[in-house]
Amino acid sequence: MILASGECDLTQPVCAPHDVSELFVYTDTLWSTPITRTIFLMGLAALIVVALLYFAYRKPSPVPTKFGAMMDSLTGFVRDDVAVGIIGPEGVKYFPYLLSVFLFVLVGNLFEITPFINFPITSRMAIPAFLAIVTWVIFVIVGFVKNGGAYFRDIIWPKSVPVGLRWLVGVIELFSIFLIRPFSLAVRLFANMVAGHVMLSILLVTGVVFVWNIGELGVKGVFGIAWFALGLAIFIFEIMVAVLQAYIFTLLSAVYIQTSVHPEH
Repeated sequence: MILASGECDLTQPVCAPHDVSELFVYTDTLWSTPITRTIFLMGLAALIVVALLYFAYRKPSPVPTKFGAMMDSLTGFVRDDVAVGIIGPEGVKYFPYLLSVFLFVLVGNLFEITPFINFPITSRMAIPAFLAIVTWVIFVIVGFVKNGGAYFRDIIWPKSVPVGLRWLVGVIELFSIFLIRPFSLAVRLFANMVAGHVMLSILLVTGVVFVWNIGELGVKGVFGIAWFALGLAIFIFEIMVAVLQAYIFTLLSAVYIQTSVHPEH
C-alpha cells in the first residue's frame, strides 16, 4: 500500500501527502539501475500476458484444462464479440492486437488491487497515451490503405450530409478523428484508474492510521474502521472497474478500426 506523508495531522479526517503525485508517481530506481518501479511493472505485465497465452496454448488438447478453458473463453470473447463482432470478418486480422491490448491493460489495471503492488500502471498517462496512439496509427493507416485519398476526402466533405452543413461536419469530424479520439481513449482509462487508486490509498491508509492511533485519538479513531470498510468495498468495486476499463479500451479500439475498414458505416 502506498503510504501518505509521515508528517500528518491525525485529528483531520483525511491524512494527505504534501503532493498528490506521491500517490501514483514513482521516481526511485530499482537495484541501482535506470529502471523505475513503473517500468518494471510494465515489463512484468507484458511477461504475465505472454505466460498466460504460452501455458494455455503450448500443448493443444481436445480436453482443455480449467485454465485452458478459461483462456479459450477469454480469447474467444475478444475474437468473436469484439474483433469479428465489431469489425466484421476482416476483424480476424486485428484480433492479435486487440487481444494483446485487452490482456495488457487488464493485467496493468489489476495491479491496483494486487497485494504488495497496489499500483495500476495505467494510472501513468504515458501508458494509456502510447496505447491510444498505437490504435490511432492503426486505424488511420488502415483508412488510407483501404480507401486511399477518399478516406480523407470523405472526412472533410461527408457526402451523406446536406451540402450546406458539410463544411461544418467536416471540420468536426477532422478534429474528432485525428485529435479527440486518441486523446479521449487515453484519458478515459487514465482518469478512471487514477481515481480508484487515489480513493483506495486515502481510505485504506487513513483507516489504518486512525485505528493504529486510536489510543491518542479516542472516539475519533473509530471513524478509521468505517473508512477502512468503505475502502474494502471500493476495493471489490475496483476489480469490476479494472475489467470494464480494459474491455472499453479494446472495444473502442475495434470501433475506430471498423470506421476505417468500413467508412460508409
